[in-house]
Amino acid sequence: MRRLKFVGATLAAAVLGLAAGSAACAGPTLDGVRSRGVVTCAVNPGLAGFAMPDHEGNYQGLDADTCRAIAAAVLGDAGKVKFVPANAQQRFTLLQTGEADVLARNTTWTLLRDTENGFNFAPVTYYDGQGFMVAKKLGVKSARELDGATICVQPGTTTELNLADYFRTNHLSFKPLVIEKLDEVENAFFSGRCDAYTTDRSGLAATRASKAPNPDDYVILPEIISKEPLAPAVRQGDDEWLDIVSWTVFAMIGAEEKGITSANVDAMTRSDDPEVQRILGSSPGLGKALHLDDKWAYDIIKQVGNYGEVFERNLGARSRLNLPRGLNALWTKGGLMYAMPFR
Repeated sequence: MRRLKFVGATLAAAVLGLAAGSAACAGPTLDGVRSRGVVTCAVNPGLAGFAMPDHEGNYQGLDADTCRAIAAAVLGDAGKVKFVPANAQQRFTLLQTGEADVLARNTTWTLLRDTENGFNFAPVTYYDGQGFMVAKKLGVKSARELDGATICVQPGTTTELNLADYFRTNHLSFKPLVIEKLDEVENAFFSGRCDAYTTDRSGLAATRASKAPNPDDYVILPEIISKEPLAPAVRQGDDEWLDIVSWTVFAMIGAEEKGITSANVDAMTRSDDPEVQRILGSSPGLGKALHLDDKWAYDIIKQVGNYGEVFERNLGARSRLNLPRGLNALWTKGGLMYAMPFR
């Protein structure tokens, strides 16, 4: 009996040892990123405010900055990102095949994408909703007046399904003009091939501001016909990488909650607030839980900024889109942005 107990105890210790060893090892995605020295990020090839190359070819936008924040957390350098342009159809394949470590391409978190398609979603970075844009000269004031209209839409998106659902529910008819490439669907709308263009309202605002011959000639109708929670996605099966991407987003939101900015982050490392100390690594320990350096969040904030800074320069008052925070304000200011506790 003593021998059996000894064998059982030995086996139990071995199992615990293996579990501890497993917990101490980095997962496949993190290992791959570190060996390559770069985070590969699939983004929209040209959506102002989210991901769009500037005149020097450098991607700017909320999604692009989310990718930079991940690189800062993992590699200590926000510049170590390889941006992979992806259209609506390519984006999921790029992630599934491992050609991208993360998908940050104004992608809506849905049930099927979260289950059957094999993805996990990090926290929402932008709460959006689908709408319609029309030429002001048409005199249309509501989406209910679009019965029989030709509507431009991209395939392979939640937008296409929402469009059909809305018109069916409201007993209206429409003619879809389905075009794959974003620039081509925008050109079709502005050239008059369709009466309306439908996508996320942030996308409509971006298109009007950056692509319209005269932005004042176009109006976004008041109806919001869907919920579009836009979030970064990763492959299922690597919980560690999901944790890293998720807490990268939480770090930006949490920093704004605590008043930590790229300008004051160094001074804030001397804060008496225990949670600020944990976020910035002044009180060590949280980095180890993510297999990162304790300064992972400090690097994000110092190099990229908190969520409010990222929003304002890409989408808000400091950008040409000039979008209100709305649902994307902090929970303390009537919005939905809320970071989980850092402890």
